[in-house]
Amino acid sequence: MLTAYLKLMRPADWVKNLFILPALVFSIPSLEAAARTSALPGWLAKTCFTVVAFSLLAAGFYAINDSLDCELDRKHPRKRNRPIACGQISPSAGFRFGVMLVCIGILTGFFVEIAVGGVLLAYLLLQCLYNGGLKRIAIVDAVVLATGFGMRATAGAFAIERAISSWLLGCVFFLTLYLAFIKRLSDLSVAELESVKAEGASWLSPAGYEDRLELNWLLGVSGVSVILSWVFYSLSLHAMNLFGRRSSGFAMLTPLVLVVVHRFYRRASRGERDSPMDAMREDRVILISLVLFGGGVLACLYVPAIEHILSLLIFDAPRDRDGA
Repeated sequence: MLTAYLKLMRPADWVKNLFILPALVFSIPSLEAAARTSALPGWLAKTCFTVVAFSLLAAGFYAINDSLDCELDRKHPRKRNRPIACGQISPSAGFRFGVMLVCIGILTGFFVEIAVGGVLLAYLLLQCLYNGGLKRIAIVDAVVLATGFGMRATAGAFAIERAISSWLLGCVFFLTLYLAFIKRLSDLSVAELESVKAEGASWLSPAGYEDRLELNWLLGVSGVSVILSWVFYSLSLHAMNLFGRRSSGFAMLTPLVLVVVHRFYRRASRGERDSPMDAMREDRVILISLVLFGGGVLACLYVPAIEHILSLLIFDAPRDRDGA
């Protein structure tokens, strides 16, 4: 039974709460050495508690969603193995368990910072609206999910008392919007590839994602937005003012973003698992690309020699005779 409840919480999906970390990762280089010594331990502790708070809150809504959608999940070839759908946990027990996790998560957020607790309450309201009907409206459901990830990034900034960057929110929003459509394409592909024999029933998308052409269009728009938002951020004055020449190194990582975007689409169109953790375990190209991307970002932020190397590779913008 304990294993069933743990499975209901979907710990593998907690990796999504890594979107809380960018505010911390991109803020540390701006601190002076003395400030890092005094501020960094508190920042790390508050960020970790924020990750725990969102993990518990998200786990609670996974349990609540599975309780409400158990009948529909039983018709899906993969979702029918979830603890509530397969009968290991009753819908009422799963619902109560989810509410308990939600309450603990919100209290943990207020323990970190009042602003973090406020973001968690806003996320709670958003999820209630999502479960109340928004998840059954095509496109709106994905936008709501992407907004929730933007709230994670916002909470990460509030936890360390830093201003939230609109560029950070844009990159997170478009990336998670793309991943939301990837999940819907994966669900549709699985339902098409695997026949459901239980009383001849077949799984249907709650929001009506039944047209591959429509999903391909949505994935094309959101996938291009992911790539462009990263490129524009890398070349923006905002990034240049914060990181100097090192921001040009971010732009050089764009091919890795393109590779990951394509590989996720390829997996989804074949009905393979859409989970980021499953993708990294099963697809070496995704794993290597993400490792190289993460390593590249950290090198640009924290390795002083990178700025000198980039200054040798990239020319300054030409100036007129007056120095403008």
